Amino acid sequence: MITPYFTTGEGAPAPLRTSMSGRVRFEEVDPLGIVWHGRYASYFEDARVALTDRFGIGYLDFFEKGVVAPIRTLRVDYLRPLRFRETFTVEALLHWTETARLDMEFVLRNEAREVTTTGYTVQVMLDADWNLLMLPPPFYREFLDRWRKGGLA
Repeated sequence: MITPYFTTGEGAPAPLRTSMSGRVRFEEVDPLGIVWHGRYASYFEDARVALTDRFGIGYLDFFEKGVVAPIRTLRVDYLRPLRFRETFTVEALLHWTETARLDMEFVLRNEAREVTTTGYTVQVMLDADWNLLMLPPPFYREFLDRWRKGGLA
């Protein structure tokens, strides 16, 4: 059992999820044939983009509204290595929060479905002048309303 990085408050909707598959490429491994530790951030990024684009809250959606959402925190926990040519899946989970941030969790599994790596990112929301937003911008509040009401498939 994997312990989640973020807790779900009472009455909060379930996390939004998506997963994607990949295959370890030669350029991603070290001389031992295992994935170099710094590559996992790219795997997380691919899953994050897939999830946020799926729900209409991707980087460009934010940018068009004059908001940027840089990563404030990145954590990676390495449990077992991935190897050259191995296929894997990355599951991304967006956890509920009513603050002006995105709490995203990641679970990587190898082709045997064993958990190899977990981690999370926290993204904060900034306006076009790079000022920290204390409340979610209107378009994101609308997204949160749809999420809470079960309007996101």
